[in-house]
Amino acid sequence: MKVLVLNCGSSSLKYQLIDTNGEEVLCIGLVERIGIDGSILKHEKQGKDDKLVIEQPMKDHKDAIKLVLDAVVDAEYGAVKDMKEIDAVGHRVVHAGEKFASSVVITPEVEEALKECIDLAPLHNPANIMGIDACKAILPGVPMVGVFDTAFHQTMPESSYLYGLPYELYTKYGVRRYGFHGTSHDYVSQRAAEMLGKDRKDLKIVTCHLGNGASIAAIDGGKCVDTSMGFTPLEGLIMGTRCGDIDPAIIPFLMKKENLDADGIDNLMNKQSGVYGMSGVSADFRDIEDAAAKGDKRSQVALETYVKRVQKYIGSYAAEMNGLDVVVFTAGVGENGKALRAEMASNMEFLGMKLDKEANDVRGKETVISTADSKVKILLIPTNEELMIARDTLRLVK
Repeated sequence: MKVLVLNCGSSSLKYQLIDTNGEEVLCIGLVERIGIDGSILKHEKQGKDDKLVIEQPMKDHKDAIKLVLDAVVDAEYGAVKDMKEIDAVGHRVVHAGEKFASSVVITPEVEEALKECIDLAPLHNPANIMGIDACKAILPGVPMVGVFDTAFHQTMPESSYLYGLPYELYTKYGVRRYGFHGTSHDYVSQRAAEMLGKDRKDLKIVTCHLGNGASIAAIDGGKCVDTSMGFTPLEGLIMGTRCGDIDPAIIPFLMKKENLDADGIDNLMNKQSGVYGMSGVSADFRDIEDAAAKGDKRSQVALETYVKRVQKYIGSYAAEMNGLDVVVFTAGVGENGKALRAEMASNMEFLGMKLDKEANDVRGKETVISTADSKVKILLIPTNEELMIARDTLRLVK
């Protein structure tokens, strides 16, 4: 089966066409600046050296998906000859609230449920819905599946997802911890078990999805029991531009001192904070590491604080699970930040974590980076959310 995997952002669209027979990626691409001047599509066919680049106006996601499908069937760069060869579409959907604990075939009822979750993910769900609507118009009759960022975390117990707020705010508005990056946490924890020749149900795993957005999950017996992101993707770790955990009293304090309204404080915490706000240099960890190496004090402190926050969550989740067998690093920083991985694994010997410095000298490659005698195995596993979406799509459509 050939599955088109779509990940629609507010002004972007990432896609892959995957042949589930052998799980081969046939083509891959990215559309940027949808609805903005300078719209561009970059498309790459497996095994072909050069890329197809299309620069033309795209007023909405329907225009973008039409161009994607044109590229997929292009005579020179396409991976199939006809759109009829696309058997199904898998959509990454950010927020399903408590409505879905697993992936589902998209129906009118499912679409309505996603609309009800827009308040919980105002930047992401509308784009996901636009992608679904565009595919319905361009690929009528082709089955579609929704794979949710929040679904993997639906196994958390109440003691992990409820906040210390009046219970009525949960029942009335759904204010609770949801967690995100679930497809990634699911994939790398399952892959870790496979690499170690174990059953995931027999392991206590902490997965560290460390990118510009970052989260950590505790996976015990194959199920998520806790995760660092909360009601929104703002909670938890310090990130590229997001503040992560802070004293909530800071919010009204800054609103008064800086004369900020709700949108203003939201913008400050989501787009002006994190290592970007701390360092004053960049949201890109490579830039901050360069500045730190040249003696920039703020960059050095930003990185130290970031590392401590990761260590704090690993340690707390080991305590919560009453043990730890595996720690996995994934996503942009987790896969490529060799020095940061080394720092995160330091001072953790009391948990049984011992990093092999030579094995850690690698980027973006599936590797065991702990020593042979390390009680806790440390793994680097590139995430593959698209493959997980294709697998779920295949399972549900068949």
